[in-house]
Amino acid sequence: MEEKTKKGIILASSSPRRQEMLRNLGLIFTIHPSGADETVDDGLKPAAIVELLSERKAADVASQYKEGLVIGSDTIVVLEGKVLGKPKDEQEAFSMLSSLQGKSHSVFSGLAIIDAGTGKRKTGYVETKVTMREVTSAEIRQYIATGEPMDKAGAYAIQGLGSIFIEGIVGDYFSVVGLPIRLMADYLGEFGVSILTK
Repeated sequence: MEEKTKKGIILASSSPRRQEMLRNLGLIFTIHPSGADETVDDGLKPAAIVELLSERKAADVASQYKEGLVIGSDTIVVLEGKVLGKPKDEQEAFSMLSSLQGKSHSVFSGLAIIDAGTGKRKTGYVETKVTMREVTSAEIRQYIATGEPMDKAGAYAIQGLGSIFIEGIVGDYFSVVGLPIRLMADYLGEFGVSILTK
């Protein structure tokens, strides 16, 4: 694939939620979804999974540019040590939501920023605790019928209809949506990009 010469920030994601968060910060960026392999070895700890996948996504896109800061991110839901990814079908979505209801779980969001020109990179993650209220089977089925859970880790969207099930959150709300904003701002600062300076 030919190299692209685009300055500035490149988001290695097709996620509308991540795009909206960057726009809300006033950032100008290019969208270039990653085609990186997202399989990981069994036994990896949640923090290692999201850091590895974030860096893999960013590196895949960075390899196609001569310059620019590439942002990669990955989010997973972890309940009692078990990683809950995106549900394969409605039955799995029902199973995930049933297991989450009435309990607290962790959301891990990884972040990687790679300078395509120099190869410099920063990688990290944020863990946030989320508590879901007790939810009836009927409510879960109604929620699944909206289609919202089907492309979300843990089968819910905290910023969407799934918000009505959330009882509490300790940590970074934005990382649950899919991008640890504070960490990203810190890292961008190390690359000479200030969110507050226009």
